[in-house]
This record gives sequence, structure tokens and C-alpha cells, in this order.
Amino acid sequence: MYYTPPVSTTTVRLDNDDEQLLDKLAVSFGGRSNAIRMALRSLAEDVDRHEALGTFLAEWELEAGPVDEAQVEAMSRRYKL
Repeated sequence: MYYTPPVSTTTVRLDNDDEQLLDKLAVSFGGRSNAIRMALRSLAEDVDRHEALGTFLAEWELEAGPVDEAQVEAMSRRYKL
């Protein structure tokens, strides 16, 4: 017998545009639930990266002084951020 971890159900209300987007993603990710799971994980990874960048910049500023906004803008343009 295989172990199946517990699964919960969440209700999400979507407008028509989001429904169409979810249906489009469902084709690529093996269903609507899988598409939502992947989107949730991707969003969590984005938040983690954003938090890590904030920590890095705060530590950098402590060591090197304030961040020069003009340099940040130049780097953002250069690296298309």
C-alpha cells in the first residue's frame, strides 16, 4: 500500500480573465490544480528571492555605505531588471 499525504482544498474565486489564464496554464502543467500549485511555489520562490536581496542590500549598505540610487538605476537598465 502506498502512502498518500493529506491534501487540503482551497476555494479561489476567479474572474473570467483569470479563468482563461488558468485554463491555458492547465494544459502545460497537467491540470488546473497542478498549475495553481506551480504558481504558488513560483510566487513563494519570488518572495524568498526578494527577501534575500533585501537582506543582502541591507548588509552591503552597512559595510559600504548607502546605495547610490543612480548606480542602481544604471544596473537595472543594464541587466534589464
